[in-house]
Amino acid sequence: MITLAKPLPWMKKFRPRWLTQGVWTVLSLLLAVGVWEGIVRLAHLPPFILPSPGQVGRRLGLAIADGSLARHTLTTLQEVGIGLLIGVVLATFLGYLLARSPLLERLIGPYLVASQAIPTVAIAPLLVIWFGPGMLSKVLICALIVFFPVLVNTVVGVRAVPRDLRALMHTLRATRWQTLRYLEIPASLPLFLGGLRIGATLSVIGAVVGELVGSNRGLGFLINVGRGQYDTALVFVATFTLMTLALVLYGLVLLLEWRLLRWQGSPRDHH
Repeated sequence: MITLAKPLPWMKKFRPRWLTQGVWTVLSLLLAVGVWEGIVRLAHLPPFILPSPGQVGRRLGLAIADGSLARHTLTTLQEVGIGLLIGVVLATFLGYLLARSPLLERLIGPYLVASQAIPTVAIAPLLVIWFGPGMLSKVLICALIVFFPVLVNTVVGVRAVPRDLRALMHTLRATRWQTLRYLEIPASLPLFLGGLRIGATLSVIGAVVGELVGSNRGLGFLINVGRGQYDTALVFVATFTLMTLALVLYGLVLLLEWRLLRWQGSPRDHH
């Protein structure tokens, strides 16, 4: 009787976790493409309703060949990068002040919370009117949509620092800067990076909303062009590119989190 050999312990040790996850991701993508192709064939849908994966692939090749995809992607990426940077810096600075000053929180906290009740789609046209259809209005929309999640996580992270550790730093006569550097930043970093994950993904949405409202460049503009010309394949190309940008930004934040939080233990403890 033949028995299959069990994998040795050392083989399990050298089996990368990310490799297994990558295989499942590829399989799920292939399954999704297969279902998509099946729906198009069985329903006999015209390309302007739902193009097939092959038609989207050919349209992607044309957009790459004529340089339009790279040009518009670079514009959106610039808006996202600058807006994300501005939003994170302002949210971190103000979040620390709110966490350390209850009076300041009582003064401006209600306005910050109320501002989140206003949809970004409603604010975007005003910003385009006030600051024009150029890059500035898109950067501001990105910064606004990134601001609140990073702000909240910064406040919660700073306030989560144990009082015993603060008392210890006071006993050691640490300065405000030393307390910030050696206690508050390391202790609040996990929550801050959690907010940064959300903000990095939302920043792409902010840029596209601004471009859809009014722009002559960017992936949002490309979606408007495809919609106006009933070029649904081009809409799919721009949408998938946006999804890729969001995934790349999310992955970069995960990489940053892994680099900064290695001292706390295994990376899988943070996900």
